[in-house]
Amino acid sequence: MSYGDGGDLLVTVLREQGAEVVFGVVSVHNMPLVEAVDRELRFVPVRHEAAAVSAADAYARVTGGLGTALTSTGTGCGNAAGALIEAQSGGAAVLHVTGQIDSGFLGLSRGVIHETRDQTGLLRAVSKHAVTVRPGADAGALLRDAAARARTPPRGPISVEWPIDLQYAAQPLTGPGAQIGIPSAPDSTQLAAAAQLLGTARRPVIWAGGGARGASEPLRNLVERLGAPVLSSNAGRGVLAEDHPQVVGNFAASATGRELLATADLLLSVGTHFRSNETGDYSLPIPAHHVQIDIDATAIGRVFPAEAGVVGAAEPVLTALLGLLEDGSVEPGWREFGIAAAARARAELRTAIGPYSLICDALRSRFPRESVIARDVTIASSQWGNRLLEMYAPSTNLFPLGGGIGQGLAMGIGGALARPNTPTLVIAGDGGLAVHLGELGTLAQEHPWLVLCVFNDGGYGVLRNMQDAHRDRRSGVDLATPDFAELAAAYRLPFQRVTAAADFPEALDKGLATRGPCVIEIDVNAVGPTPIPFTPPVTIPGS
Repeated sequence: MSYGDGGDLLVTVLREQGAEVVFGVVSVHNMPLVEAVDRELRFVPVRHEAAAVSAADAYARVTGGLGTALTSTGTGCGNAAGALIEAQSGGAAVLHVTGQIDSGFLGLSRGVIHETRDQTGLLRAVSKHAVTVRPGADAGALLRDAAARARTPPRGPISVEWPIDLQYAAQPLTGPGAQIGIPSAPDSTQLAAAAQLLGTARRPVIWAGGGARGASEPLRNLVERLGAPVLSSNAGRGVLAEDHPQVVGNFAASATGRELLATADLLLSVGTHFRSNETGDYSLPIPAHHVQIDIDATAIGRVFPAEAGVVGAAEPVLTALLGLLEDGSVEPGWREFGIAAAARARAELRTAIGPYSLICDALRSRFPRESVIARDVTIASSQWGNRLLEMYAPSTNLFPLGGGIGQGLAMGIGGALARPNTPTLVIAGDGGLAVHLGELGTLAQEHPWLVLCVFNDGGYGVLRNMQDAHRDRRSGVDLATPDFAELAAAYRLPFQRVTAAADFPEALDKGLATRGPCVIEIDVNAVGPTPIPFTPPVTIPGS
């Protein structure tokens, strides 16, 4: 069966995947694709290629399906690279389709507009897989395979570069759609060893990472059966709803988390790679016995030694372990010890952030449990938004796991379009928002129900605190900040400024009532600093 051009082919494949929203930037090197998507699906014209991938990344995390981004070749493709790195970090199923110069000019270095040297190599470095549509190739099969690879665990971004002459050519679509790969069944010997250790543990603790997404039910059953407290990585937040009494949450590197791990006699880690910023640069007191579950065999024991490792997806592995476990001998009072630890960690953080606890409480009480909550890298997120602001499902939890600044607004837009009937929250700082201020235009144009809370401290607050604590001067952290009221007015976005924490709930109520996009600026200098300044968990030699 033939189509007018490659754009029609792309639309057909995306419909097979249930992907109805595509984010991108139009170009002379992707015009046939954009025109077809805009005609048949929903094309969201973002202002920067990185934002296209970030929005597609968020769309994939929230829906559990495929996120799609269209970019141009050369500089446009290069602009997307940082966001592709984040999609890799977050395990997001993203199909990134980028243009390419005419197939007859590839590799000749003739100076064709948008030409770049070894674009394929660039894409391979920042994608799970990259492929080029060549003359005579079955482009439909390549697209189907790319979509299936993106959605096959461990998920990640797949890049397809498509020469412009081949986009305009008539394209056949033959054969069945590609199938999403199913992970192999867990090894029975590995399961038995893990079950034996779990069955003899007296004080077990569980650490849930992003790989536990999709395994909420067996994880909850195991947690309640063992009476184990649950730590999480940032990626694992919401896998078990954080109002569950046994959830300590993303507090492993805190004093309370360290005490919990030091007291435990066994750690069961599920789908976490123990990132440096969540382990105090790998300084945590891991228990003597460690059972590690991960779909990536190379992750077993890579950071902390694992006495037993089970390679496989979390849901079938945890389900199998539940079937093998006999009634254990967990120490009386261990469940209560974990519940007390969770309460203590939160109370200590409330003391550390002072008036910002009022803002946190207002946000949580006013946004529904199913609301998407996107946080950029800023003090408000890093100090309390990533810990104290409860998450109830992994699909609501959006944060740049790679630590890149400036991705929060685009991720929030992607999340909002994935869940249009529920308000979305974006927490950003003035510094991070400046990276992609242009996406305010996307926000105004697409008009999702999204509240953008900008915590304005006139610069890069996280790094400023770090320099104040460890260095003898500030460098590059103080920024010229726009008048956000005028900026919002330029895009005709409703705007409010908050100068006292007590005034925030009323401002938030007004913002939510718009049922569309709005901006709330929190003047951090007026509200005041947190009682305990936040510094990132990064080791500074000699400090």
